[in-house]
Amino acid sequence: MQTSSRSGVFYALSAFVLWAITPIYFKEMSFLPATEILSHRIIWSCLIVLVLILILGYGKALKAVIQSPKTLMAMAVSTVLIAINWGTFIWAVQNDQMLSASLGYYINPLISILLGVIFFKDKLDRVRKVAVLLCFGAVAFEVIKFGSLPWVALSLAISFGFYGLVRKKVAVDSFTGMAVETGILLPFSLIYLMLTNSSSVNIFDNSTTTNLLLFAAGPVTMIPLMCFAAAANRVSMVTLGFFQYIGPTGMFILAVFLYSEPLSIDKLITFILIWAALTMLVFDSIRRLRNTRAKNVLQKSQETP
Repeated sequence: MQTSSRSGVFYALSAFVLWAITPIYFKEMSFLPATEILSHRIIWSCLIVLVLILILGYGKALKAVIQSPKTLMAMAVSTVLIAINWGTFIWAVQNDQMLSASLGYYINPLISILLGVIFFKDKLDRVRKVAVLLCFGAVAFEVIKFGSLPWVALSLAISFGFYGLVRKKVAVDSFTGMAVETGILLPFSLIYLMLTNSSSVNIFDNSTTTNLLLFAAGPVTMIPLMCFAAAANRVSMVTLGFFQYIGPTGMFILAVFLYSEPLSIDKLITFILIWAALTMLVFDSIRRLRNTRAKNVLQKSQETP
């Protein structure tokens, strides 16, 4: 059990660190339009995940989803949401909006809390109420100071928040879900590449480096997902929750220190408000976890004759 937990932590770290440095890849691909990169990401991810499904024996699960109109309809909704999320993220990285992307993924847990209240009737305790209010305060500050909504951050946070909501309701595993989603998007990606006038569409005219970078869109998507799936089977979702801030933190560091995106005092105040909210959530989660463990220990001691 301890070995399984250690390997789970390793897989979780691997997944979130890889997601944290993913912007480096998309930055290298800035010589191509975001829509073209998105199309290649869908195509190569679809091919890789189909191979993985055959190897790992997820064929029955995939068939079950395809044969269920209700599940397939829900997956169509999640497909639109993940396409919006991926496309917005690639565009943000290419257009020096990595700080906004980082902010979006910091906001995401707070959006998830709100969705839990709306759709699952979750109760907000005092800590979560304050955290959500700080999130609203950060967005309001952006609007007042910059005169517009932080649409990149909100698009990423809301699309991924609703994506998680839909996937939670349909309860489809990661590989099967990715196969269905990329499968739905595959025809649109192929049609786009056939109609676009981009000089890199014909892979036979490209350099080897360009083709390797295009193909890498698949592994860049699938390897972190595989690590995350492996981690989810070995550690609790609470533990995984502590790792989720690695991604946006990595993006923030890359944006400021590697790509020199301007971090004004006003922008920093927005981040500080969000960081304060997330810090409250982390400490509250640790407190809850300790209380749960203490209750379990007490219960076991009382059950022991």
